[in-house]
Amino acid sequence: MAVDYTVIVVYLAGMLAMGWWGMRRARSKSEFLVAGRRLGPTMYSGTMAAIVLGGASTIGGVGLGYQYGLSGAWMVFTIGLGLLALSVFFSARIARLKVYTVSEMLDLRYGGRAGVISGVVMWAYTLMLAVTSTIAYATIFDVLFDMNRTLAIVLGGSIVVAYSTLGGMWSITLTDMVQFVVKTIGVLLLLLPIAVVKAGGFGEMRDALPTSYFDPLGIGGETIFTYVLIYTFGMLIGQDIWQRVFTARSDTTARWGGTVAGTYCLAYALAGAVIGTAAKTLYPNLANADDAFATIVKDELPMGVRGLVLAAALAAVMSTSSGALIACATVANNDIWSRLRGTSDAGGDHDEVRGNRAFILVMGLAVIGTAIALNNVVEALTVAYNLLVGGLLVPILGGLLWKRGTAQGALAAVAVGGLAVIGLMAGYGILANEPVYYGLLSSLAVYVAVSLATPATDEAVLTAWRERLAGRAPEPAAATPVPAPR
Repeated sequence: MAVDYTVIVVYLAGMLAMGWWGMRRARSKSEFLVAGRRLGPTMYSGTMAAIVLGGASTIGGVGLGYQYGLSGAWMVFTIGLGLLALSVFFSARIARLKVYTVSEMLDLRYGGRAGVISGVVMWAYTLMLAVTSTIAYATIFDVLFDMNRTLAIVLGGSIVVAYSTLGGMWSITLTDMVQFVVKTIGVLLLLLPIAVVKAGGFGEMRDALPTSYFDPLGIGGETIFTYVLIYTFGMLIGQDIWQRVFTARSDTTARWGGTVAGTYCLAYALAGAVIGTAAKTLYPNLANADDAFATIVKDELPMGVRGLVLAAALAAVMSTSSGALIACATVANNDIWSRLRGTSDAGGDHDEVRGNRAFILVMGLAVIGTAIALNNVVEALTVAYNLLVGGLLVPILGGLLWKRGTAQGALAAVAVGGLAVIGLMAGYGILANEPVYYGLLSSLAVYVAVSLATPATDEAVLTAWRERLAGRAPEPAAATPVPAPR
């Protein structure tokens, strides 16, 4: 295992070194939060794929393949579909807005009245997303070093917090590119073929497993529909995803780079399901499906390769964790704290970077503490996406697609949808499908009804909105809420 340990230690040291290098580039708010809005197609595609394919997509995707066979690919597949839809239909317009957060977009569209409440919902989503990724460190470091759960979370979380705090989005972008390469080599080029060969090939796998393992819809139609509702639509509106769109050099980069990343996700989804199916052939009686990844890596891979594949799993977790962390800190600072204080970022670039760096550190400590307190990754992830889709999907897509939507309708949709999801999770259970179904329907009904019952959005606000969507309005020196029309 000495070679495997060396690979992991070198990888972790490299992440910290890139954080230090990124600190030298992040000298303004734009550089720190959105990498100066100047990523080209290659960097953009790699980092976008890295952030959406986290520990749930890697360890969880293999676990679903172990449990359901090839249809276990659907969870990650719907993530790829969401990224494709975002890139083809919305990313160009989002990139042209030149904002930093989803709530700022809502302010521009509705006239400066939706920021704080939508910011609170988005903050809760990004916080729980960061927590779920941080919890996953325990699994990986347990495989590597037989490490105590709390110590593993603190170690992994501290490395992510360190390089994210140092260089912001530049550090995260550089580390994500490395993580994308490591994941591609470790999972697609090494683990996938080795797992299939060790299982005896597809012929042996078919003979050893029930036919349902090779049914594309074996996981169930209702489950697939829920995945589409939560993950495909969640990709359209998450702050962690939008903040990557904001890094694109142009709307063309956002569209085509995101399309490449989405296509990569589809291939990654199938690879995880095949690896899980091979693991089921080799180890048919594992107590926990999520142990399939660690088991096949520990038992079937040669020394050195094992370290690289575990580094790939670590890369998957770190990319999602760092992306969610900077999104959480950006929302907390720009959408909640600054608004509640009634201030804007007017103290110069240095003060803006210092303030955002402090928020990443504080949010990072909160994420580590919450991860230590929680045990169930699936429940935390479900809460995050239920809140996001139930509370924010309708007002965000409504603002992009329906001119008649109003600020009052948006606020009502966020409040009713969010509260409905929370109440229904308490009644039906966190993992039930009903909370997101009924929460989304109630949000849509309230949005339409209240928008039609209130005066249309002021034409001056809509004109300014259209100018920003078309890319004709300059980026403001500091992103501040648009004042409500008088």
